[in-house]
Amino acid sequence: MDGGRNGGRERVLVAMSGGVDSSVAAALLVEAGHEVVGVTMKTFCYDENQGPTRTCCGLDGIMDAKAVASRLGIAHYVFDVEEEFTRDVIDDFVDEYARGRTPNPCVRCNSNTKFRDLMKRGRALGCDAIATGHYVRVEHPADPAGGPSRLLRGADHQKDQAYFLWGLPPELLPLLRFPLGSLDKPAVRELARARDLVTAEKPESQEICFVPTGDYRGFLGKRLAPRHPALEPGTIVSLEGEQLGEHRGYAGFTVGQRRGLGGGFPERLFVVEVRPETREVVVGPREALDAGSMVVEEVRWLAPFEGSGPSGAPVGVQIRHRAGSVPARLFAAEAGAAAPEAGAAPPSRVRVEFEAPQSAVTPGQSAVFFDGDRVLGGGRISAASRSPLRRPPSPSAHPR
Repeated sequence: MDGGRNGGRERVLVAMSGGVDSSVAAALLVEAGHEVVGVTMKTFCYDENQGPTRTCCGLDGIMDAKAVASRLGIAHYVFDVEEEFTRDVIDDFVDEYARGRTPNPCVRCNSNTKFRDLMKRGRALGCDAIATGHYVRVEHPADPAGGPSRLLRGADHQKDQAYFLWGLPPELLPLLRFPLGSLDKPAVRELARARDLVTAEKPESQEICFVPTGDYRGFLGKRLAPRHPALEPGTIVSLEGEQLGEHRGYAGFTVGQRRGLGGGFPERLFVVEVRPETREVVVGPREALDAGSMVVEEVRWLAPFEGSGPSGAPVGVQIRHRAGSVPARLFAAEAGAAAPEAGAAPPSRVRVEFEAPQSAVTPGQSAVFFDGDRVLGGGRISAASRSPLRRPPSPSAHPR
């Protein structure tokens, strides 16, 4: 894969999930004169994941992608990546919930499975570039010596999906094409209708592709060992350690959650912390969710790291999908440790201090760093620090 040839005409591998976005992306590339090859990834065993029909990533998705490819007159292949997807995404999903954290499998898929496999398949098929239907933009320098390619938010910030792509291999950026980056969803659906694509009215997937019913507990129950602590009864406790109730397994809770706690409390309570070692779910008022800083691990960088200095580097940080970025300062070390500067190896663990406290900073979720619309990098939230006055006491012994 060399990023372009034939005077601008490229042979482009398009990932087609069977949804309207990837269908329109393929159509636009065909109309732009490129030689397009469609591929769909079979990521899991469909018999084990019964759920709504007409969704992307499932068996119907493959059939819809084939129909669109036929309509566009392009080749279409289906590749089985179930083994890689299970190892990199599903197993991680289960492990994270068992640790009392809240995973983001879509980020994991893009970072570890989808784009790496597309790069490998693209090389095998003699393609110059890779395209998807993500609502993001990539900016390539006119001169390859003019600096690295830049990943940017989609023009429609309501639909922007840059949050899910911070873990892309940096070397892949020059090969990426995102035809929908300057469009919004209504425009994409209108383009699909005008081309009479079978996916034009297909609804968006709202749940994780391999748990289409949203029954996470049932899914985990099939994959965790019998009587795993994550699915065993435990206690719901206050910030002060007072027992307020019981739960059927801490794997069903995430920081900021309110539903499922039961009633009868004198005030609205939210999940503040999950303690897998004692099977306790700590709850408190909404203000107890506020965090002034967080630690982010497994950091990957899509832009050159220019050092943080003693006062930290100013960044925008996004801590959940459908939330905007907020101003913060990034430190390339823990508090009190020497921070590496420009020229040093980019840090894989950073501390982030928010300009204003943020609510429900959730371990296991992604934190993505921005400079304006440009994605600098991201990682997994491992811990959040809250006000000492609200910080839960040390875990107490829990009867087994």
